[in-house]
Amino acid sequence: MNVSVCVAFVLCSPQAVTGSPVDCPNQDTAGTSCAISVEKLLERAVQHAELIYRVSEESKLLFDEMLISYGMNLHIPKGTMCAPKMVPVPMSKSEIQQISDKWILHSLLILAQFWIDPLVEVQASLENYENAPSALLTRSKWISTKLMSLEQGIMVLIRQILGEGSLTLEGPEETSDRFVSSNILQTVRRDYSVIYCFRKDAHKMQTFLKLLKCRQIDKENCSLF
Repeated sequence: MNVSVCVAFVLCSPQAVTGSPVDCPNQDTAGTSCAISVEKLLERAVQHAELIYRVSEESKLLFDEMLISYGMNLHIPKGTMCAPKMVPVPMSKSEIQQISDKWILHSLLILAQFWIDPLVEVQASLENYENAPSALLTRSKWISTKLMSLEQGIMVLIRQILGEGSLTLEGPEETSDRFVSSNILQTVRRDYSVIYCFRKDAHKMQTFLKLLKCRQIDKENCSLF
């Protein structure tokens, strides 16, 4: 299916917009009693992550088009836009074999939790743009909602796979100072940076979830490469 068509369907489908990796028929999805298998939960989490990444790609392209329509050039060096990597990506097959499922799950939770607040801030900020594309506003809201759902799914996976309860993770430092803006140009620069950099980590989450799904279900030939 064409990516644009797929994303358009996701954004327009009420079920897709409100769904969550931990949704269960006739059960309280807000609680922890939802009886869903690890296999099914992983399948849903991977689907969520794939769609989040696709929509983040489209959001970045829409933001680029908006900047062109504004006649704006941010002059942001691509190599220095994003903060240092919070979670390193294994670079070889031997490194992949050495990382544990616990490391993957905790890395996924760190990434999801890191981006929730910045994306909510960008969503609110875009509402104040003059003539911001409705498609960009819709996607921004969708990504924020879906990332929160994915975070819930990851926490359920941690309980089911690792047998751990609530976690207090030592992730990256607070990001509030990083996203403070004093004028319009800085606000646009901040918002673009969030969308640009989140897209990279969204791809990382998708990759880690696929690796975890392979390890838990297929159990053979699991690799990032």
